[in-house]
Amino acid sequence: MLAQTIQLALAPVFVLVAIGNIMNLLSSRLGRVVDRSRQLQGLYRTTTGTEHDAIVREIRLVSRRINTIGRAILLMVLAGLAIGAVVGLLFLEEFAGLALQPVIAGVFIVAISLLMAALLLFLHETRIATAALEIPETFLELERKL
Repeated sequence: MLAQTIQLALAPVFVLVAIGNIMNLLSSRLGRVVDRSRQLQGLYRTTTGTEHDAIVREIRLVSRRINTIGRAILLMVLAGLAIGAVVGLLFLEEFAGLALQPVIAGVFIVAISLLMAALLLFLHETRIATAALEIPETFLELERKL
């Protein structure tokens, strides 16, 4: 029966690996956004007028992105902990002879729900970032046939 428990535990472990990869991606994005916020904070003190207003707007946007990524990372960590609990519960059920299948199923559902919520926040953050990338039409040279 131990071999069967190990086989059952493999699926959640693969989910845990995926969560780790997504957290790596989120951490990289957070690092880039934090670097940009530091640049903007430096420009904040040296600008005035409309240029200053543009810096303040971007700082607000960067702040939203930082908060969104932070929440996504929190949900990913919670999902990872829940997946770890699923694996632990599988072995506890095996060794203690307890009937924990409903509990294990519930914890797994919570883990997947947290993962999905984190992915939705990731999608939201990428939409914020994409909306901020406004390329001026003069750079596009739309009047030219290329």
